[in-house]
Amino acid sequence: MSQFEGAVIREQGVTFAVVVRPSILDSTLEANEAIQSFQPVFPGLPIVLMAQDGRGRPTYYGRRDLSKFMANVPLRNVPWRRYTLN
Repeated sequence: MSQFEGAVIREQGVTFAVVVRPSILDSTLEANEAIQSFQPVFPGLPIVLMAQDGRGRPTYYGRRDLSKFMANVPLRNVPWRRYTLN
């Protein structure tokens, strides 16, 4: 069982999840596998991974439109909470 920070976002008729990762993974295959591993927590929702660089700037990986949207959302406006993945 592991815990992680994430959020469910509802915007412009779309509901999706954002999951905090220590880093965006090195390959798209690894990143896509990571997204799939979070599906049990967010069934049926698109998932976007988020990591921060050394200066705290976020980077997003996932569905392009959702990643682009999140790039314009201040992190303080995201309803973060702790989730558990069994």
